[in-house]
Amino acid sequence: MRRLSALFLKFSAYLVAILKPLGFWGAGAIAMLDSSTIPVPMDIIISTYVWTDRSHWFFYCLMAAIGSSIGGLLPFYLGRAGGELFLLKRIDRARYEQLRDRFERQEFLALFIPSMLPPPTPWKLFVFGAGVFEMRLRNFLGAVFLGRLVRFTAEGLLVLFYGPEIVTVVHELAKKTPFCDADWHWNRARDSGLAGNP
Repeated sequence: MRRLSALFLKFSAYLVAILKPLGFWGAGAIAMLDSSTIPVPMDIIISTYVWTDRSHWFFYCLMAAIGSSIGGLLPFYLGRAGGELFLLKRIDRARYEQLRDRFERQEFLALFIPSMLPPPTPWKLFVFGAGVFEMRLRNFLGAVFLGRLVRFTAEGLLVLFYGPEIVTVVHELAKKTPFCDADWHWNRARDSGLAGNP
């Protein structure tokens, strides 16, 4: 398992090394990979772009937000294709309908807020859920784009004022926030019957 993880990290680093010199387009492509399939340290990459090309810092944030929106379509459509069956194997129909109704009442915020938050927020879990509950595509793209734009812009401004090291500080603070903790979401899902018994 460790060997597989090491190979994955090397492959991820290789892709980033290829795409990073592409400037704005590289930021968009890396964000697309990050939100669709291959996790990369997106905040560190954006902070590097911002710090090395300060006069164009906002364009990197903008392209990363666009790329993240497009890349998120993969887990979104996976949720739409088979997510309902996945959930119905773990909860009954009445509970499913209750979760769907709650999501539909505040679907934009349900995706906008997680899209704003830094790692380790389990963002793909929310995107998958948006697909399961058939969130309108326009609302999905708008929520992800605006949430990511807020996140990357805020980080960009922090980097401009305090330097790239501020990203590490933000991540450490996020780890202490329950909403950004994957274990917190897993425990909630387990209590709701969405996760199987260990």
